[in-house]
Amino acid sequence: MTRRHQRLVMVLLMLGCVALAVGFALRAFNGDLLYYITPTQLYDGRAPAHGQFRLGGIVEKGSVRRLPGSMTVNFTLTDYHHAVPVVYTGILPDLFRVGQGIVVRGRMVNGIFEATQVLAKHGAKYMPPGIHPLKPSSGQEKMLALKRDLAGGARS
Repeated sequence: MTRRHQRLVMVLLMLGCVALAVGFALRAFNGDLLYYITPTQLYDGRAPAHGQFRLGGIVEKGSVRRLPGSMTVNFTLTDYHHAVPVVYTGILPDLFRVGQGIVVRGRMVNGIFEATQVLAKHGAKYMPPGIHPLKPSSGQEKMLALKRDLAGGARS
C-alpha cells in the first residue's frame, strides 16, 4: 500500500469514528427528551409513546385534595378545554396554588397523571404555552372596548 492509500484509509477511519460518535450522542440525546403538552393535546392523543412527558396547565379551582397523614396531593390541571387528574407524592413548591400555571413531569397511568416533579413559575403573569386565560387582562379589555367603539361608530 502506498502512503497515499494509507492516508486515505486513516481519514476514512477517522470520519467513520466521528460519525459513529455523533450517532451515539444523538441517540442518547433523543432518549432524554421530555415533551411538553397541554391537557387538550393529551386528549387528542398526542402524548409521547415512550411514557414520560411534561404536562402544563392551570391548577383547577377546588381540585386540590391532600390525603391525611401522607405527602400525597391530588389536583386537576386544566387548559380551560380539558382537565387531567394529577397525583403527586412529595413536597410541593411554595408557589403552588389554585389558579397558578404549573408544569408537572411524569406519566399517565390508568387515566391519572402520576407526577414525579412539580414546577411552578414565579411570575404573576405566567401562563404555560398553549393555554389561554378565561378572563382577558385589563389591557386586553381596554383594547376590546376600543375595537367595539370603533366598530359601533363605523355602523352609524
